Amino acid sequence: MSSQIPVVTARSVIKVAKKIGFKFDRQSGSHAVYIHEEKRLRIVIPVHKGKDIKPKTLKGIIDDMGITIDEFRELM
Repeated sequence: MSSQIPVVTARSVIKVAKKIGFKFDRQSGSHAVYIHEEKRLRIVIPVHKGKDIKPKTLKGIIDDMGITIDEFRELM
């Protein structure tokens, strides 16, 4: 598989986060905060309608989820 970062929207990232156990915690402006209570992890997803998440931002979110880019692609 290619470990190139995919181009996705916030909605896709949220779907993956929910699949691996993250739950919505709160929203502050355009940033949604999701937490994984068992692993004690927190991710912040920028939610901008109609815009893709920038590659570096997405890489940071994927790292914070505790998964690899390839695992992220499989979960999409």
